[in-house]
Amino acid sequence: MQLDAITGATKTTATPLEPKLTHGRSASTVSVSSPPASPIDAPKASLSSTEPPVGTPPPRAVGATDKERERLLYPGRVNLTTYPDQHGITPHPLNWGAADGASRGPVICSRLTSSIKQRNAIGAHSGSYSIYRALSIAMGALSPTHKPDYSQTEPPVSIPPQPSWADPSKIVSFDPYGHLVQTLFRKEIDEMELDIRPSIAVTKAHLKMSELDESARKGHLTVDGKIVMKSPPAHNADGSISKAYSGVEVFVSKAAVEPVWYLPGVAERFGISESLLRRALFEDTGGMYPELITRPDIKVFLPPIGNLTVYIFGNPAFMSDETKELTLRVHDECNGSDVFGSDICTCKPYLTYAIEECIRGAQNGGVGVVVYFRKEGRALGEVTKYLVYNLRKRGGDSADKYFKSTELIAGVKDMRFQALMPDVLHWLGIKKVDHLVSMSDMKYDAIVKSGIPILNRYDIPDHLIPPDSRVEIDAKIAAGYFSSGKQITEADLVKTVGRTWEETEH
Repeated sequence: MQLDAITGATKTTATPLEPKLTHGRSASTVSVSSPPASPIDAPKASLSSTEPPVGTPPPRAVGATDKERERLLYPGRVNLTTYPDQHGITPHPLNWGAADGASRGPVICSRLTSSIKQRNAIGAHSGSYSIYRALSIAMGALSPTHKPDYSQTEPPVSIPPQPSWADPSKIVSFDPYGHLVQTLFRKEIDEMELDIRPSIAVTKAHLKMSELDESARKGHLTVDGKIVMKSPPAHNADGSISKAYSGVEVFVSKAAVEPVWYLPGVAERFGISESLLRRALFEDTGGMYPELITRPDIKVFLPPIGNLTVYIFGNPAFMSDETKELTLRVHDECNGSDVFGSDICTCKPYLTYAIEECIRGAQNGGVGVVVYFRKEGRALGEVTKYLVYNLRKRGGDSADKYFKSTELIAGVKDMRFQALMPDVLHWLGIKKVDHLVSMSDMKYDAIVKSGIPILNRYDIPDHLIPPDSRVEIDAKIAAGYFSSGKQITEADLVKTVGRTWEETEH
């Protein structure tokens, strides 16, 4: 028995679901083993009847039962998918790579009544946090019709349009106009009542790190009162002013960027067809987004993955000025090291070293940029990372087994695939990198291949490498990672061994 995704009617068929990108109606059914239960049994409604009227309070507040709240939140039938030729479907024009933002058009993925018929993107805003938004609505903490007030949220730092914004091959993994939505599409938001949301936010901040305090105390960082400032005195437990060294803080500009994928460009970047990309995204997320298959006319997808953050040291205008020296670190998330200081890898000391290099570069008249990607455990995830740690520590943690250990668990040694990484550099207007603080050839090759030359690169100094992370560094150098010091051969790797659990009581 099957359920028609559009009409809600059941029918018998012996044909399994075989969605084909080139045949719009081929994915109109899904297999069910019994007659559908609520909410599929809910009264039939039009495509637009998917949420309560504007101003409806959160159902939890009015004491409704779960069933009543469910019907209040979602009074219409379940719309599993839509099709290009379906009645009422008129996507708002979206021309990726257009000459300017107005011509490009806004990204609309909302299922609210005011926007659902004009949706031109698959998925939901907020990346991986979209799941928490759905949970908040289900619990009654958030009204699904809440309209954000974007007044006073404009960027305090200018990230102006660059020629790369109008090049559909340069930026394919996020919306380059995502930080200008509040002003660029004000008419569509206010007059047309379309649910259009920023996917980038730009702000200013002071950065405070104990490692930078120590560097300033030793005289390795200069307090200039502009980029590096002395921190205000701290307070003692009794409320009195402490006479202890208060350290420093660093003025930065920063931007948070959510993923917005232009599917044809992403597919081309990875050297695969758009249809294969869509099918893989559909199948290997458990069929999370049917419109990847049924809506080949929609070319934009907001995937539920982590975002990236840009930290700018010095004048942001210098990023696009080729007469200024630019120092860059592209860093992939490592919660265990970056936040909690685990010494099994070099992530935190390398990140700290790069931040100091960016600060010094800015103080010397240039600009520094650190881009922080959420790609925990080489995009394999923290669970996989810890499983690999267990295997390494139980199997003899030597450098010659470093990559093999990951492959035994994950099937690959790395899933970061840096092909999309340079997009953010093109968004910032970076045309050359004077100093790249990275040993990764994958990152180096991706940046250069995207058209941005790199003049110098340097690795982490030996004295900053924690003893237990020597396994990682030696394995990477032997595998071809950049190193300015002694080269390491495969024969040398067996000599590099990490400490065992047994060496310390836990």
